[in-house]
Amino acid sequence: MPSAIVQRLAFIGFGEAASAVARGLTEAGVRVDMRAYDIKSASDDAAVREQLRHDCEAAGVQSCATLEEALAGAELVFSLVTADQAAAAARSAASLLAPGQHFLDCNSCSPGCKAASAAAIATSGAFYSDVAVMAPIYPARQRTPLLIAGEQAPTLQSLLERLGMNATLMPGAVGAASTVKMLRSIMIKGMEALSAECFLAARSAGIEEQILQSLDKSFPGFGWREKAGYNLERMRRHGIRRAAEMREVTTTLAELGIGNEMASATTVWQQRIGDLQIRDDSTDLAHQADSILQRLTGATD
Repeated sequence: MPSAIVQRLAFIGFGEAASAVARGLTEAGVRVDMRAYDIKSASDDAAVREQLRHDCEAAGVQSCATLEEALAGAELVFSLVTADQAAAAARSAASLLAPGQHFLDCNSCSPGCKAASAAAIATSGAFYSDVAVMAPIYPARQRTPLLIAGEQAPTLQSLLERLGMNATLMPGAVGAASTVKMLRSIMIKGMEALSAECFLAARSAGIEEQILQSLDKSFPGFGWREKAGYNLERMRRHGIRRAAEMREVTTTLAELGIGNEMASATTVWQQRIGDLQIRDDSTDLAHQADSILQRLTGATD
């Protein structure tokens, strides 16, 4: 069982990532008080609030009605919101944090965004760290690789390791870890978008088998059918969130003075597939392609 010196931690945002980390810690036997605040806490829909409460309870987390309640006394504060809400979350937390608390900005946003958030958190006397989540949150959950940067990164790494988490130091100031995450996403999310464009077109033309055979010959052992099916599933399930991240990638590239045309095109495909809101668990390439094409055709009629 991991030896934890952290007594309390908080989550800002309680979606898939926060839930996975919390469940992982709970099931690993880590004894730590966990609290969470999500915008759903303030929903006018009682069913939404109840579902959040249930999700938190199942993960061993106390659902809080206010952000102030969630942050009070937490040594570690994990910000796990969508990329477009990262800066707002930091600003909201800044007025509530106290000196000595650690604010972990785990959101997929540009180095410039993280630098601005760090400045906001600094006004409270709390410590800000740039954290990049470097792999899908499942199946590793709390053991998912994290890259951390900033002045407090060595101290934070020690605290996270005591919780049984998997953190690696990234040399450099705030934004260094985010840069790695952003540039990696060009390839990861871009391959997903290429899969969508290529295989949806191939399915529509009735030649997906020929395309798959050709790709398998050119890149033996890659497993194109399975990989393309997985990529489509990721876009269906997380396309809206991925599109928000890719907008931060385009900003990162602009900050670096590099063209961002490929990242921009990836954003369009991620948003397009995510907006369809197709909810099933299939990773079968043909099944997904048919479902997506049917919805896309219907949307343009």
